[in-house]
Amino acid sequence: MPDTHRRKLPIGIQTFSDIREGDYYYVDKTPHIERLVNQNKYYFLSRPRRFGKSLLLDTLRCLFEGRQTLFDGLYIHDKWDWQQRYPVIRISFANGVIKDRSELDRRIHYQLTKNSERLGLPATSYHDIPDAFAELIEVARREYNQPVVILIDEYDKPILDNILVPERARELREGLKNLYSVIKDADPHLHFVLLTGVS
Repeated sequence: MPDTHRRKLPIGIQTFSDIREGDYYYVDKTPHIERLVNQNKYYFLSRPRRFGKSLLLDTLRCLFEGRQTLFDGLYIHDKWDWQQRYPVIRISFANGVIKDRSELDRRIHYQLTKNSERLGLPATSYHDIPDAFAELIEVARREYNQPVVILIDEYDKPILDNILVPERARELREGLKNLYSVIKDADPHLHFVLLTGVS
């Protein structure tokens, strides 16, 4: 007999656990996710706003953190090694409008600190952003004895929010480059990296 239970539509919901635990419809995208995580290490996804990028990142976070029950009944459930749990660093620039470099640097430091706390790691000993980010990656790798997953949402939003003020946009671009440049040298400590944005 067909299931006549009507679920809710997950309009505007970007949290995978809310959808799976809140009786919402969910189109199983985990066949694509399984291919994504098994084919390569670095990804950049450019898609328009409201395209589901944040939900994709949150789904990946739950997967790499080993939250098995959220994936019950989905394609990937029987194809994933749930014994492997990875430290996940998640950074987002989706909230608010950043107006200058000092505000950007404060936002980055805040997010690095929050990631350290969530992972149960000591606060970084560096005030310099590249050193603080590199230390977070290395300490997470060592403490978890697993390579690190990095998920960055709206990587370009600070620039786009200021695109009509070219000098400020360039200043913010340099600040973001300061953060993203760490990823290349951190390669031995990384398992998977995905950056999303609209440009």
